[in-house]
Amino acid sequence: MTDQQRIAIVIEDEPDIRELLVQVLGQGGFTVHAAGNGLDGVALVERHRPLVTTLDVSMPGIDGFEAAKRIRAISDTYLIMLTARGDEIDTLMGLEAGADDYMLKPFRPRELRARIDAMLRRRARDAAVAPAPNGSPRPEGAADAGTAASPVTTTPDAAAAPAPAPSDERPARPAEARAAGAATADGDPTSTRPRSVPGDDDGWLEHRGIRLQPDMHLVTLDGEELDLTRSEFELLHLLLTSRRRVRSKADLALALRGESYVTSYYVGDADKRAVEVHLANLRRKLGESATQPTWIETVRGVGYRLTADD
Repeated sequence: MTDQQRIAIVIEDEPDIRELLVQVLGQGGFTVHAAGNGLDGVALVERHRPLVTTLDVSMPGIDGFEAAKRIRAISDTYLIMLTARGDEIDTLMGLEAGADDYMLKPFRPRELRARIDAMLRRRARDAAVAPAPNGSPRPEGAADAGTAASPVTTTPDAAAAPAPAPSDERPARPAEARAAGAATADGDPTSTRPRSVPGDDDGWLEHRGIRLQPDMHLVTLDGEELDLTRSEFELLHLLLTSRRRVRSKADLALALRGESYVTSYYVGDADKRAVEVHLANLRRKLGESATQPTWIETVRGVGYRLTADD
């Protein structure tokens, strides 16, 4: 396991809660560093490059929202915001600031561990199926050592957040530019198979100028690299691999939690609203309008899918 995978940062101004978080994460196999305010916490993230960071919202100095923005500018750490403020606007602000998850105090330590374990399972699974840098498939069991997590029986709701208003429209791309990448691997624009870039054997996926490489965790749009959060990257990856097959909000929420089957795990409105927020932020970074989508369509009452290649 790499240094990043062994390290967690706790940013919490209440000593009792801070000590509890240090204990919970330490029992999960992490080396934990703690800070009592946002500025010190951001400095710890920059210094130690943690895999997981917990962040309180109400703190002296800069609050959790500002700390989240500064952390997201320098790190892709799995960021969980903890707060006693349960208003939907606070949840929305937290997710828009770059948080991957949002939990209300008093939180249950087992729930926190469950969410972290689900994230670790997802990373291990992705590493096992992603192509190796030379383009050949990874051998079975080649996931990063130490990413396997303990079994989890239940995973409670993710943070709730209202669906934001559509972002500003992105100017339409010229038809000839869209047509350049229109054909799928078998010529069928409704194919559900992910399409690799022609002539590229490194596992790239592409759709209308968006290119994503799962193993390198890299996304570009028209040749320019995009700065996505972990959850935004996961959602885009899921949609690119599904293409025209519709993915429901419940399906996407479970995938973000590292689970697979809607019938086996509970998905509440909070989980679905969190997906809406992450999708809205992803669209904003792409410069896409939800009402006139270039890349991601909303299938009203069902979920999301990629737009047709043509």
